[in-house]
Amino acid sequence: MREIILPIDSTILNTPYYFNHEMAIAMAGCRPVLVATDENYQLREEAIAQAITPKTRAVVTISPNNPTGVVYSQAALRQVNRTCSDRGIYHISDEAYEYFTYNGVKHVSPGAFGSSSKYTISLFSLSKAYGFASWRIGYMVIPKHLFVAVKKVQDTILICPPVVSQYAALGALQAKEEYLKSNIGALGQVRQVVLDSLNRLQGLCSIIPANGAFYFFLKVNTQMDAFELVKRLIQEHKVAVIPGTTFGMDDGCYLRVAYGALQKETAKEGIERLVQGLETIVRS
Repeated sequence: MREIILPIDSTILNTPYYFNHEMAIAMAGCRPVLVATDENYQLREEAIAQAITPKTRAVVTISPNNPTGVVYSQAALRQVNRTCSDRGIYHISDEAYEYFTYNGVKHVSPGAFGSSSKYTISLFSLSKAYGFASWRIGYMVIPKHLFVAVKKVQDTILICPPVVSQYAALGALQAKEEYLKSNIGALGQVRQVVLDSLNRLQGLCSIIPANGAFYFFLKVNTQMDAFELVKRLIQEHKVAVIPGTTFGMDDGCYLRVAYGALQKETAKEGIERLVQGLETIVRS
């Protein structure tokens, strides 16, 4: 990251953002500039363009998105990518959930746009796509002129992933496309179970359509602090979610609901605890 930005520089994050991105920017001594997404957590291309200053070095996008689960449109990503090209900055595209899409929605990679290779950095995760999340192995596609700089970062931070993760990644790369389809198909069934239960919270929560990743990002219609609500859900209803403040959302009560590591039966039990918990706590 230090090869791309200097301590006086800034990087644009769209809120809600993935907290590790914000931490990586801070660790590099850079300043995150936050740009709010719209009411459906979609990119606001004009707002991003207006936030760019002479100190801006990169714009970060995540699609399919963590924490919201939304998938950005090709038009929006193309416009952001074009803006980065015009302004001479990098477009950092986090695509860890590239295969996790539903209802016919397709993922689009900015790195596939014509003439984007000199300023687009694409991040991918084998562990998410092939069902061994937390093994932490992936890859990046970068402009050729950054190759030496990235090798320096890799050598000083990690050297290489654990050997067992490398063997798992090799197996993933040798897997056939049917494995991916089966894995995502099973997750799609879990997603539907979760969504069916969440829909009972209409009026109590705003449930934004999310056709990617394995998250829903709820806005709860309450004045209660999100952290306090999460604590009570854990203590009183034995179900855990993450407060939206973790993702830079402090203008209301937001919760990230994750279902990626759950079997269908477990998801049903967990989401029922969450729904009942929210109905009990918020309406009391």
